[in-house]
Amino acid sequence: MLAAGLLTGCGISLPADPEGTLDRVRDGQLRVGVSTNAPWTETRDGAEPAGIEPDLVREFAATLNADIRWSEGGEEKLVDELERGNLDLVLGGLTKDTPWAEKVAVTAPYAEAPDGHGETHKHVMAAPPGENAFLVELEDFLAQQELRQEVQP
Repeated sequence: MLAAGLLTGCGISLPADPEGTLDRVRDGQLRVGVSTNAPWTETRDGAEPAGIEPDLVREFAATLNADIRWSEGGEEKLVDELERGNLDLVLGGLTKDTPWAEKVAVTAPYAEAPDGHGETHKHVMAAPPGENAFLVELEDFLAQQELRQEVQP
């Protein structure tokens, strides 16, 4: 508590974005990578992505007054672009157990869904590592959404 007070007095706010993601996105552009994984995400040539997650991201971007620039690709390519700072968010029906969690930040789970094999998975989105103000803003938004607990694959 004392450390937070001292940091605030020095002009440092927590949580922080060392790369300024939230400030850049607000009233600017949200760069989103999408990998197809229906019903969470669906990509179609020449059309904007569809599905549960793109719809959520459109609503999130609206709260920030941000335009969205979509990029499609495989998870590995998109995670690499996220790590390099070329994307702000990656969607693709990722789950809490994603192996990418070692390379990027993942949101707290915002929905649960069965996988068709009798297992239930908690779904997350991937964000840039260390951009905590952006991550907190996204998680706060996701926590306020009313997703059905049981999303059918």
